[in-house]
Amino acid sequence: MEQSPNSKVHLEKAQNFMRQYRDPESRELKKLSANQFMDVWSHYDRDGNGYIEGSELDGFLKEFVSSANATDISPESLTDEMLVELKSCFMEAYDDNQDGKIDIRELAQLLPMEENFLLLFRFDNPLESSVEFMKIWREYDSDNSGYIEADELKNFLRDLLKEAKKINDVSEDKLIEYTDTMLRVFDANKDGRLQLSEMAKLLPVKENFLCRQVFKGAAKLTKEDIEKVFSLYDRDNNGSIENEELRGFLKDLLELVKKDYDAQDLIEFEETILRGVGYDKDGKISRKELTMILLALAKLPPEDDQ
Repeated sequence: MEQSPNSKVHLEKAQNFMRQYRDPESRELKKLSANQFMDVWSHYDRDGNGYIEGSELDGFLKEFVSSANATDISPESLTDEMLVELKSCFMEAYDDNQDGKIDIRELAQLLPMEENFLLLFRFDNPLESSVEFMKIWREYDSDNSGYIEADELKNFLRDLLKEAKKINDVSEDKLIEYTDTMLRVFDANKDGRLQLSEMAKLLPVKENFLCRQVFKGAAKLTKEDIEKVFSLYDRDNNGSIENEELRGFLKDLLELVKKDYDAQDLIEFEETILRGVGYDKDGKISRKELTMILLALAKLPPEDDQ
């Protein structure tokens, strides 16, 4: 049975998820609450991998554009040529790290949200390296459980708002709401707490230096490359990589072979890696030991999944 024009329009309204967040008169986007933003994110990140990409991104762009029209038009009315041009402009404006997909911070630049909640996604200065990340992890994993539980995450968010001098604008109930929403966003395995890999998505570093192409072949690895890596992790310049420096280095190494990992994985990985280079149990990595690890890394085939 063929649909009437009116029923078709009604169906398109229901199908366009973004339409509900626009003012019916001005067509401008309304200010989103923390939970509404999460609903938008969850709707378009259908596979839950932390990115809006591929067909997800195409669907979001089509609905985002068509929802702005005063008259009801189908997202499908956007031609392939228009979509390609739109995506190019959109990614140039919002894909900060130029990886061809949109992460949650990049989406936060586009959608109007509660000022304080938006702040939690807009860290002006991403962490320089995983050394800083591991220092923050140690500070907020106050019970040394190997996880950031809800109360510890709330403390982290509270301190973040304090640093931005916004804590007085946020009630305790609002802070709890923000904490719950952050857990919904980043707790991929839904166990009510954040493991290392989940917290790493909440607090990204500028770059995992070990992902650079130079480490894909031992013949390309130079003394200068090794020195760069050593200085990146030897933050106190004492001539060795130790404590949080060591754990930050091992976290970056672990990310190359394992997508989801927790604190226990890091401990086991440390034992395996360091045993393989004849680690002398002094709690430090020297330049020589780092060289051995990087040369071993460079020899791994690209498809290695150990």
